Amino acid sequence: MKADLAKCCALISHGVYVISVADAGRQHAFTAAWLMQVSFDPLMLAFSINPGHYSYQLLKSGQICAVNVLEKHQLKIAEHFGTPGLKNKLQGYHWLIKKTGAPVLCDSLAYFDCQVSHFSGAGDHQLVVCRVIDAGIIQPGRPMVYSETGTMDDSQESYPDALS
Repeated sequence: MKADLAKCCALISHGVYVISVADAGRQHAFTAAWLMQVSFDPLMLAFSINPGHYSYQLLKSGQICAVNVLEKHQLKIAEHFGTPGLKNKLQGYHWLIKKTGAPVLCDSLAYFDCQVSHFSGAGDHQLVVCRVIDAGIIQPGRPMVYSETGTMDDSQESYPDALS
């Protein structure tokens, strides 16, 4: 059942993003795939984050983030920011600072500079709803699609053995 659930969920279409966060001079970033637009006016996005991660602590206290859209061939970047336990994940990459102060990845296709609106519990994750303060295209390209990343994040192990 677990393998079937993982295969079914892999068919849900979504992209791959690096979400960068900042608070009082501290910065961090993580790879996310569960992101969507939830409002036109004001423009709002929502994404899911594991509350046990360091990025969540900074997001909760700093209330700002940047959603960086990855290009189809940037799997190494997705893997890097998806690796837990790295001390300074931002080192070795070029960043811009936009309106909110959250770092924007210069190698991304586009960015959304965001202010957190609110958090909501969602099972073993937190749903974060953000108001977009600024956005822009950095370079042309095709966005990465999560189903094309294979088993990059080993998420197939996180599915329950059966649905209740």
